Amino acid sequence: MEERLRRTMMFVPGNNPGMIQDAHIYNCDSIMFDLEDSVSIAEKDGARMLVYHALKTIDHESKEVVVRINSLDTPVGREDLQAMVRANVDVIRLPKTEKAEDVVLCDQLIEAIEREIGREVGSTKMMAAIESALGVLNAREIASASKRLIGIALGAEDYVTDLKTNRSPEGIELLFARCMILQAARASGIACLDTVYSDVNNEEGLIAEVKLIKQLGFDGKSIINPRQIQPIVDIFTPTAKEIEKSLSIVEAIKEAQSKGSGVISLNGKMIDRPIVLRAQRVLALAKAAKILKAEEIDNVF
Repeated sequence: MEERLRRTMMFVPGNNPGMIQDAHIYNCDSIMFDLEDSVSIAEKDGARMLVYHALKTIDHESKEVVVRINSLDTPVGREDLQAMVRANVDVIRLPKTEKAEDVVLCDQLIEAIEREIGREVGSTKMMAAIESALGVLNAREIASASKRLIGIALGAEDYVTDLKTNRSPEGIELLFARCMILQAARASGIACLDTVYSDVNNEEGLIAEVKLIKQLGFDGKSIINPRQIQPIVDIFTPTAKEIEKSLSIVEAIKEAQSKGSGVISLNGKMIDRPIVLRAQRVLALAKAAKILKAEEIDNVF
């Protein structure tokens, strides 16, 4: 059982050579080079070339590398796509996705580039950022629009502007959108990432928001500063107590199976399928985070 960690996806401005060069040294799970909102119109071409050369020359080790391109209804968006697929990026993040057709178009354009350069068709993955009321209402169709799609994400700033409101500390205005895109992601079997928390000096607020989205069921969060990585990792990584309990559940299953028993219990309590699935996910996350010992991994998987 393999689990890809996406607890933290760190935005890196595509026009900042120093940040691009150093991005791989941080403990984020995914690096997201941004060619869209963080780059002015005058710097679009230069940022594209910077990111292209970074993808071709820097070893990002095991980190997933994502590039947020500009919208495909702009000339620079299609140029971004051409350059990033040719640079063998792992994932293209499509901004401001409002309908399934947006994803289908991006998929088709990527496939044409892959065929042109001889890259395996389907090897370039996609994410869709949902940033409007229309996108939220179409989340289910968006999430299932392409086999390339590995996740969807909420972009809160544009979304709350579309709602004609603003972000509050409690985030009540985001609850509907979070729930909608989460259900869509789970129904389609893909990842779901939350929006950025922009107040980098408010760690208490960040922790509160991360605990909320973890409880809702999100896989992780987009971030804008390396200081946000560790608090999020701490919350999303299984605790020693959770791992111990999950190992006990798996051992109870094995013991019941060895005895040919269809009844599984632990400490006098029945273990049903949802409990088993949750335990397996905890252990899969622990394995991905490399906090299970080798022999424990061998026994479980």
